[in-house]
Amino acid sequence: MNGIQKDNISNEQQSDFVELRDFYIDMISYVERLHRLMIDVIKTELENNKIEEISAVQALLLCNIGAAELTAGELKTRGYYLGSNVSYNLKKLVELGYVSYEKSHIDRRSVRIKLTPLGEDIAILITELYTRHTQGIIDKHIIDVAGIEEICLIFKDFERFWGDDIRYK
Repeated sequence: MNGIQKDNISNEQQSDFVELRDFYIDMISYVERLHRLMIDVIKTELENNKIEEISAVQALLLCNIGAAELTAGELKTRGYYLGSNVSYNLKKLVELGYVSYEKSHIDRRSVRIKLTPLGEDIAILITELYTRHTQGIIDKHIIDVAGIEEICLIFKDFERFWGDDIRYK
């Protein structure tokens, strides 16, 4: 086994290790596929509402900005935009009138962004999508509050584990 000394572990421990490794790899794959599927769900929602000038990732950005006024860096830490360039998408959203920005009074190099009424409409649309999904989860008995809370805690642990792996290697 790669990275594990065979001499000091039992066959059962080796089997558990291999099983855990295989499920770990599956979990990573599920997370990526779920993210991509959610982007497709948002894309479909935009299409159904005849919104063609912004992408699903841009709509997700608008939803994550919400009522806040923040910097691009703060936005990056709020959400993960797989395969996207947050700065590019923010620039496009400003050009299209979904986001406005103002230079910081304290640090002139920094800009604060916030939604325009057009951007707020998209954020509301995505929030309503999440609300419908929540009701569907309840109606179909997919998971309860305790179950989804447990998943979130586990994902938070993995986020910390991977972050520590990057920082302390």
